[in-house]
Formats: sequence, C-alpha cells, structure tokens
Amino acid sequence: MNILAALKHEEAKLQKQADKVRQQLDAVRAARKILGREVASSGKRIGKKKRVMSAATKAKISKATKARWAKFRAAKANGKGRH
Repeated sequence: MNILAALKHEEAKLQKQADKVRQQLDAVRAARKILGREVASSGKRIGKKKRVMSAATKAKISKATKARWAKFRAAKANGKGRH
C-alpha cells in the first residue's frame, strides 16, 4: 500500500505543476494578444497583418482629396469661406 500512496502523492504533485504551467501559458497568451501588433526579434510581425491599400485605391483617395481642396479654395476665392 505504501507504493500506492506514493503514486497518488506523485500524481497530485504533477497535477499541481500542470495547473501552474497552464496559468503561465494563459499569461503568455494574454501578453501576446496585448502586444499583437509588435514586431518579433526575427523582424516578422506578430498578430494581425498590416493592411495594404492598392495603388488604384490610393489614387482614388488622392483625387477625391484634391477635388475637395479645389472646391474649398474656389469657395474661399469667391468670398464664401467658412468661419
């Protein structure tokens, strides 16, 4: 019976260690989630990928912005500026 008691004791000890490791793993995962946009030491991004805009979309936004500013300047030249 002494062997059985020793095995139960070892099982309990290993279970306690496993629980501790699970808690540490959860902490590491939480930290990785918080720092998801950081760059790893290898230079690769961790977490979400950087969003890339196509050249056509950049040109469309640029054209719209230039048109807005042209309209603003035209209104200002005609004395209809906003104050």
